[in-house]
Amino acid sequence: MPASAHFSPELSKFLRQLERNNNREWFTANKATFEQHVRDPLLQFIADFKPRLAKISPHLVADPHPTRGSMFRIYRDTRFSKDKRPYKTWVAAQFRHEAGKDVHAPGFYLHISPTEVFAGVGIWHPDATTLAKIRDAIAEDGASWKRAIKGKGFQAHFELHGDALKRAPKGYDPGHPLIDDLKRKDFIGVAEFNPIDLERADFLDRYTKTVRAGTPFMKFLTKAVGVAW
Repeated sequence: MPASAHFSPELSKFLRQLERNNNREWFTANKATFEQHVRDPLLQFIADFKPRLAKISPHLVADPHPTRGSMFRIYRDTRFSKDKRPYKTWVAAQFRHEAGKDVHAPGFYLHISPTEVFAGVGIWHPDATTLAKIRDAIAEDGASWKRAIKGKGFQAHFELHGDALKRAPKGYDPGHPLIDDLKRKDFIGVAEFNPIDLERADFLDRYTKTVRAGTPFMKFLTKAVGVAW
């Protein structure tokens, strides 16, 4: 493995083992391995991405703090779930907007599992007020929306994902030419990588280039919800 690569095969190995042994006893016995091969490499990736992110937008945050920063906790919230497995079998980081306090704010995302590695840009499950602002922006300035999602950079890397309504949202013309986009409940672009890419020395470069290609999309969303880009 090149010295400059952030992630090694040990990350996927640990997550596969965790999937087979998703219990507190096993995790406690193997916590040092988690910290060495999963947590610490991801925190270093976040730290190294921070100055690159600042050049893309000074209002997005890359925080390498281990418990309250950009990295998602490995622990699952099982309070209201029938699935009582205590740990996620994937790891992730979100580089959210400084104006947002949770995952519903616009931001960049990195998801890592043994079988799936992808970058995300946009906003997931916005609250009703934020959702209405985005829909209004699309309805009122469809040309800017189409430029954001049809540009060469975005098209080369991303596909739009997320939930959508089956019918036109209340207050919007079912015949609107962008009705399929107005039905969206999430506004997310997803760019998939081959999982082996994660172990390449240039993965940070590739991730940076990918999310930068989502800039027009992010500019549209941040303007729509009234926060700075």
